[in-house]
Amino acid sequence: MAHARQALFEPDCFFSTAEKGRAAYLMEHSMPEKRYSIGEMSEICNISKKTLRYYDSIGIITPCRHDFNNYRYYTKDALLSVLVLKYYKQMGFTLNEMRAFFEGKIPNVYKEISSSFQNKIKELTLAKQEIEHQHASVCGWYDLVHEAEMVIENDIHEISVKYVEPVHLLSLDHTYDNDIKSAIISIDFTNHVENMQNKIVGPVIINFSSFEDRMKVLPQPVRLMQRTLLPCPEEACAVFGGTMMATCYHIGHIDRIGDVYRRIYHWADQHDYALSKDSYERYVTDYWTTGNCEQHVTEVMVAIHRRSAATGLGCNN
Repeated sequence: MAHARQALFEPDCFFSTAEKGRAAYLMEHSMPEKRYSIGEMSEICNISKKTLRYYDSIGIITPCRHDFNNYRYYTKDALLSVLVLKYYKQMGFTLNEMRAFFEGKIPNVYKEISSSFQNKIKELTLAKQEIEHQHASVCGWYDLVHEAEMVIENDIHEISVKYVEPVHLLSLDHTYDNDIKSAIISIDFTNHVENMQNKIVGPVIINFSSFEDRMKVLPQPVRLMQRTLLPCPEEACAVFGGTMMATCYHIGHIDRIGDVYRRIYHWADQHDYALSKDSYERYVTDYWTTGNCEQHVTEVMVAIHRRSAATGLGCNN
């Protein structure tokens, strides 16, 4: 009897399980929708109030207004739209592009979205290439600065012999009139690169046609050379390297580089090497890097071979 009396006072005892489920559903969906203030939206979505107000001003995500007190509030749909918008923004779409996606008023919405995505992929591919070019340029310049730093720090002046790997470099003939700065920062060469829609990287290299004239610091025909980021036509390039070379660093103003040439000349004679008629100067750091000429580092490079045929490929110092 006690259990029976208790059951009479418990409302649930009059409803089946199915009826209870329907009642719970009706209660849940009859409850007013959750409303969010701009402060709550800002905190939940991790976005500034200023940005939310801007989105409202351009009509992308707008708050609702209460019928009685004109109070502005956001719905859950608006909250979720912020997250979708942030994802489109992550992919690089503009607000105008996002607006078209959000409104969904385009007749063939998926065709339009697909076209927008294809255009975005092309745009990002070009941006990626540009960043890769910038990265290569900065890394190349950093390597040269580090090399110069090591040369100066260790006061490297010794002449050495090494094999230089062959490389195709963009080249341009030039008449050198002892204005080394205008040769290194060449207007003609810069225009030449730009006309080819290319970009340069790495050190400037100048091929002097006469070792002896360069030793005497005399004017002469030269060839300006530098590596490019994009491939160049073969006829626009010259091969640098592919042979044994005597090399020596010069630290300081380029006007004194004749001393290095004289050292190489006497060294080659003492070690039974024949020097090539031309020479190369590889500008590790120069006017592109710093206006302090005493901190410039130049590598003088000359192709060599043994005078004594009997020694073959030997390259003993």
